[in-house]
Formats: sequence, C-alpha cells, structure tokens
Amino acid sequence: MDNRKPPEFSIELSADRSSVKDVVKGILHTIFFHRFFTPIYPSSHDVLDLTLPYVSEDDIESLIEAKSTALVRALDTASNQQSPQYTSKAGRGSIVLQFLEKKRRKAGWFGVKGEEETVWENWVISVTLTSARSETEAARNKTSMETSLQKAAMKVVTLVNAERGHIPPITTNETNPFPYQILVNPRTDGWTRPF
Repeated sequence: MDNRKPPEFSIELSADRSSVKDVVKGILHTIFFHRFFTPIYPSSHDVLDLTLPYVSEDDIESLIEAKSTALVRALDTASNQQSPQYTSKAGRGSIVLQFLEKKRRKAGWFGVKGEEETVWENWVISVTLTSARSETEAARNKTSMETSLQKAAMKVVTLVNAERGHIPPITTNETNPFPYQILVNPRTDGWTRPF
C-alpha cells in the first residue's frame, strides 16, 4: 500500500455576504476545469470583474451549487452564533475538494476483493467573510475580493501546470476516471488533514 500523502493546495479567499457563493463557485469551477479529465465544452462565467472558466456538466454544477450553498449557510450560522468576544473567528469557513482514485483491493483473509477510493489531491479553500459599515469600506472590500479571487485563480493555473507528477494513470474506460468529493467545513464533517 502506498503511504505517501496526497498533495494539498491551499487557496485563500475573502468575500462579502452577497458575493461569497459566486466567488466560491468560480474558484471550484476553475479547479474542475483544469482537473476534470473528460472532454468538456469550454465555457466561462463572470464573477465580479473577472472571467473564469466554467465546467458545464450537470453533476458538477449541482454539486458545486449544493456545497457552496451549504458553506454560505455555515458562514451565516457561525456569524450569528458568535458572541462579540469571539468575532475574530466569525465569518470563516472552508471547503475541500478531493480528487480520488479507484484502486483494486487485494484479496484478504476471506478472499474478498473490491475497490477502494484513495485521495490523490486535495484543494483546501479558506473563505473569510467580510462586512462593511460604510460605502468606503464596501468599495475597499470589493477591490479586496477581486484581488483575492484573481490571485486564487492564478494560483490554481500555476499549480495545475507545475504539479502533475502525482496524477495517477488513467486505467479505466469510464467517462470520468477520477471520482471527486467536496466537503464543507471538513473539521465538522469528519475529514482530517492527511498528515
């Protein structure tokens, strides 16, 4: 069994309440665009003042929509439940995108064979929710959101082009050779970092 840890790439984003869902969806689609190994029709989507790649596959779209909605709900709940002395932790959340590989399991004591899924790559997207009390702060936050989204998108492009050696070989004729999953606030979903 291979005990190497899968690479983990971290992305930091900041967004206000009205844009957080679009920002998270935009970066998830950007990652999928570069790591989805099936033929897709290239398309794009405008988020803030940036044009990002978009994967128009029904399964991916619905998964991203559901998980980004869950993250927004979790951020809202965290913001509403924090007392003033804990405001530094309010408005932070994370979402983890994992790409998996199906491996054949060797026969054990009882001769049972099967497949197991192992993670070959993790993307940890940390989101900080911002707020503004004036028009000046709102303008500053919008600029900050755009900058963080642009940096995140460029980081994705840089990483997917530089980090390719760990991608497992495609050994199946299935439409999508690598399953994937998205976890929202994984510390509470039972996911732990593979350290």
